[in-house]
Amino acid sequence: MGCRKRAPVTDLLRVVVRNGALVPDPRRRLPGRGASMHPTPECLRAAERRRAFVRALRSSTPVEAGPLRDHVLGAPSTAPAESGPGAGDNGRTTTAPTQTDPHPAGPHVESRTSSDEQAVKSPR
Repeated sequence: MGCRKRAPVTDLLRVVVRNGALVPDPRRRLPGRGASMHPTPECLRAAERRRAFVRALRSSTPVEAGPLRDHVLGAPSTAPAESGPGAGDNGRTTTAPTQTDPHPAGPHVESRTSSDEQAVKSPR
C-alpha cells in the first residue's frame, strides 16, 4: 500500500480501522475491510504521505496511525518525559497495567462459514 510493490501475503501486514485508529492485524483475523502493507518504517511513511490508508480502507474520516506506528516502529510514538525524584507522583514510579489478552487486537472469535456447517435434511 505504501511502496506499492507486490509481495506474497505472508510478507505483508494487514491493517484495519478500529474506532478511528489504524490497528495492525498480524493474524489476519479482525473483521472489516483490510489493507496490506510491508511492515517497514519506509512503507508506513510512504502510505501516510500518500494518504493511502483512507483510500484503501474506504474511510470517510481521517484515521489515527498511532497503534500501527507503534507496531511497525517497535516503540510508542509518544512517551511521557518525566524524570528525577520530583517528577510525577511524589517521586514514586508507577507501572502500566499488564494486558491479559495474548493478542493486542482482541480476543479471537471463531466464525462458521457455510462450508463448516453440517448439511441438515428436512422432511418435505
